[in-house]
Amino acid sequence: MKNSNHSFSRSISYNLFILGFLFLLSACNSSSNNKTSKTETEDIEKVNDVYWNVKAIHPDGKSLDIKAFDEAGKSFELKAIQDSDQTSFLDVKVIIEGEKLPVKMLESYNQFVPVAAITNEGNKYYIKAITAEGEKLDVKGVARFGNIIIMKAITNNGDFYGVKAISPEGQLNDIKGIKINRGERDMILKGIGIHAHVKAMHPSVNEDDFLIPTKQKKKSKYKNDFKRIIWNIKAVTAEGKNLDVKAFDAEGNKFDVKATQDSKQHSFINIKAFVDGVELPVKIMESTDEYAPVKAIGTNGTIYDIKALTEDGTKLDIKGISRSGNIINVKAINENGEFYGVKAFAPDGKLNQVKGIKVFDKNVELKVQGHPVYAHLKAINQ
Repeated sequence: MKNSNHSFSRSISYNLFILGFLFLLSACNSSSNNKTSKTETEDIEKVNDVYWNVKAIHPDGKSLDIKAFDEAGKSFELKAIQDSDQTSFLDVKVIIEGEKLPVKMLESYNQFVPVAAITNEGNKYYIKAITAEGEKLDVKGVARFGNIIIMKAITNNGDFYGVKAISPEGQLNDIKGIKINRGERDMILKGIGIHAHVKAMHPSVNEDDFLIPTKQKKKSKYKNDFKRIIWNIKAVTAEGKNLDVKAFDAEGNKFDVKATQDSKQHSFINIKAFVDGVELPVKIMESTDEYAPVKAIGTNGTIYDIKALTEDGTKLDIKGISRSGNIINVKAINENGEFYGVKAFAPDGKLNQVKGIKVFDKNVELKVQGHPVYAHLKAINQ
């Protein structure tokens, strides 16, 4: 009996050892897979898709349905889609048999630019508002203010109705076009010139008051006589101290990083590095690192590091640390691994968040001087 108990004890110990070894091996493999298969910026805070209705708002408060129409007059649903925990920058899509088609403002010689969904075959399904009497109203981009194109439904009398996305809980976003490039054309999609990308964004306090120019026969070249406003970019510590944010070249030379407000709108503004009289784009770069690096890109492809500076001159990395839908959260990281928010401060005290913006449903948005860009760095209203 004694020998039997001893044998049984040895058997139990051996089995426990084997189980412990297998658990440890499994944990190591899981850890290894996590390190090699994803980065922190790819951790999207997923929620079940929430569909926001897209409506034109009549001055009396009534809402008008907005739909996409094919050449035969068949209509399709238009929705803003919330696919994460953030609501400040949502895609707008036309949904046809479960397929989600991008909605764009099209390049045009007309003053008011058409809005359409584009199919995989390159067909255009134009966006219209529908009155209670069944009349179809054009929905178009009617005025440009910097990176923003104001979008309205237009009556036969030339009146403008605002276009909004409305969540199931009643939250409102503005539907507008956003531009990544300075020129008229942002890109070519399925052979079609794209002027701007249609998104649902948090309302800006002043954009409803913008004066829309009267309709003209011909589109004039975009002119802007707005006196530029420079916003300061700062990393904000837990104690509320603002740290300068600068660009550095390989030799350690330091350059300013600023947000540049070039029009009345300040909900979506560029961030630039000022290097020897040239304004360089600042981007979040595609990377396999845990956190995505933020860099300025020179005209010859030179890369400039973006850093926050502490009071004693220590340089802190600024990186994209996590993704929430179309938004990349950007933070300065101190020596203890703690995160500091990055903000844009206007001279009059207005505050914007510095975020990475993804426009397209792909990992690399574009290449700048041969460098793959993961997201565009902007100062946005949240």
